[in-house]
Amino acid sequence: MKVLVVNVNTTASMTEAIAARARQAAAPGTEIEALTPYFGPASVEGNTESYLSAVAVMDRVLAHPGPYDAVVQAGFGEHGREGLQELLDVPVIDITEAAAHLAMLLGRTYSVITTLDRAVPQIEDRLTLAGLLGRCASVRASGLSVLELDHDPDRAVQEIAEQAVRAVHDDKAEVIVLGCGGMAGLEEKVRARAGVPVIDGTAAAVKLAESLTGLGLSTSKIRTYAPPRPKDVTAWPLGAHLGLWPQREAGPR
Repeated sequence: MKVLVVNVNTTASMTEAIAARARQAAAPGTEIEALTPYFGPASVEGNTESYLSAVAVMDRVLAHPGPYDAVVQAGFGEHGREGLQELLDVPVIDITEAAAHLAMLLGRTYSVITTLDRAVPQIEDRLTLAGLLGRCASVRASGLSVLELDHDPDRAVQEIAEQAVRAVHDDKAEVIVLGCGGMAGLEEKVRARAGVPVIDGTAAAVKLAESLTGLGLSTSKIRTYAPPRPKDVTAWPLGAHLGLWPQREAGPR
């Protein structure tokens, strides 16, 4: 079994950290291949970067020659999962939904600890769209940027664990979800402080991808995630890799 794990930003060191956590979680015999988008932001913090990242992730996956059995989108609260599901015939797992689904198996309520406060509404919106917000006790910001997680892991553990403890005591959370792909590998240290189960989305998504593949299941193509209809797309690289859409040059700007 081969699972593609796609970082949503272009920071190679973060791709490496996500890949390491994915391989740690994977079962024997599961091959993890980590991908970094060819273009896009160094970190994703806000809707503008999230939409740009969604295009970059779809482009990077379509450029992969294959074969592979599943795709994990390793961005917490980011857009793009639905597009990948239309484009691919294999299971597509987003770490946001994967972590929340597993959290609800372990406790009545869960809290998400993320990066900057501006990410909170975006994560809440994604959980709402997925029907997962009802049992979310809170989404808390650690105050750290995505790149600070990568550059200062000791501070990251301290700030994330502090918010996790507050979520348990103040918000009555029974499970903690790490709300950023860049937090991969921090769950044990946060669990030691918070005293409740802590879920990393990358690990959760890999295990769910293995389960769906092992059961022979993939995305329904009957309505919502049917393949995109053939049509002209002006000056757009996406799909050129597979001849998905005819390409036309852009007119004068």
